[in-house]
Amino acid sequence: MRGPRIVLLGVVLFAGACALASAEPSPSPTPPGSVTPAVAPAEPAGVEHLEHLVFIVQENRSFDHYFGTYPGVDGLPRDAQGRISVCIPNPYLGRCARAYRTDAQRAWGGPHGEKDAAVDINHGKMNGFARALRDKPNKCWTEPTMPSCRGMVGPQLQPDVVSYHTARSIPNYWAYARNYVLQDRMFGPTDSWTLPAHLYLMSAWSASCEDPTDVTTCTSNVDLGDPADVWSYGEDPVYGWTDITRLLDDADVSWGYFVGNGTCWDPPCERTDEPWSSPARNPVPGFVESAATDLTDNILTHDRFLELAAADDLPTVSWIVPDSVGSEHPLGSATRIADGQAHVTRMINAVMRSELWDTSAIFVTWDDWGGFYDHVQPPVIDENGYGMRVPGLVISPYAKRGFIDHQTLTFDAYLKLIEDRFLGGQRLPLQGRPVVREEAFPFVLEDAFDFTQAPREPLILEPRP
Repeated sequence: MRGPRIVLLGVVLFAGACALASAEPSPSPTPPGSVTPAVAPAEPAGVEHLEHLVFIVQENRSFDHYFGTYPGVDGLPRDAQGRISVCIPNPYLGRCARAYRTDAQRAWGGPHGEKDAAVDINHGKMNGFARALRDKPNKCWTEPTMPSCRGMVGPQLQPDVVSYHTARSIPNYWAYARNYVLQDRMFGPTDSWTLPAHLYLMSAWSASCEDPTDVTTCTSNVDLGDPADVWSYGEDPVYGWTDITRLLDDADVSWGYFVGNGTCWDPPCERTDEPWSSPARNPVPGFVESAATDLTDNILTHDRFLELAAADDLPTVSWIVPDSVGSEHPLGSATRIADGQAHVTRMINAVMRSELWDTSAIFVTWDDWGGFYDHVQPPVIDENGYGMRVPGLVISPYAKRGFIDHQTLTFDAYLKLIEDRFLGGQRLPLQGRPVVREEAFPFVLEDAFDFTQAPREPLILEPRP
């Protein structure tokens, strides 16, 4: 891996943000292709303890779907008697669809593109989730009485976009929340699907480029519906703007992007039956600047992450994206929640068992809402987002115990943390981005951490409780 191997783990470290007033930020323009000069940040006391950041990103679950009944959060709306009062219009039943608890391991969810988000949000009413479902035959929301729909609809035949889980079905995620930090205002970076979210994760932007070698031809695009705008394994790169790995390389900071064991991102490939990660979850080789370098020491497998953790040799910054089995992706796929939870738990356990635990921060989040109900209207930061609310966890020996972080956050907080901690405050170049998102909210790192406390003991959990 490039750069010094500093011991620093982190899943998804969210530094908080205060809600902005109506005025949007107006940063000074930066010439295309240039990099914002380093600015020495007012680094919070104690942040030097964090030498490894690990970001674990799963798929397609809203905050209310996973944590809507967690005590103390801004969760599912209730009536005066304390009963969950969510009941949204449902054109397929002729009556409203009431929120219901589920232990189902698989789900349909709903469509989750830019236009679907507008229907879901419905001008702030947050009640269009069932209306966004496509009117198609053999779908459980249109024909809920089919035998195959048992467990995929609610007790009143409501679609599972209004379902919610509790500790009974996702015990490890709730255990992490009880023992570390749960963020209840973590928003997806944009109202769209997996690829735009992962582009934002790595570069704070999603765009299409007429000429990928000329960043001035790149313009915002959070739909990416044209295949020409989407990079696939073996093709020439199409993302012409700068991602965070270039800045890390320039500063000799080690990093790793960890994908499913069966992933072959640089064909030709040998056949394997192991689960893989799609290009939508692994866009780094699709960036022109990244593709021009040797990424063989940076794009690595889940098994390699476990090996590096066992050897106390993780890179400074790690991103872990799911494979085709452990993603938790809905829409009738074969993935089970238990498989995703087990994958996440194994990664966290590996860090906790290593000598790196005392200098690590792990951040866990989900890339988009997957069409599932959430009652909080996303704030508007620029023309591209934010997106719908998703769960966020911060796990570290310095994380506050059982703390609920109410700061407004998205994946830009992860980038800002990396930039401030390891790049001297240098920002990604503005290029065609509407705003420098890392500066849009004053993310408060200390809100989730207590660096005055002695490092806490790890919480090793069974991957399949």
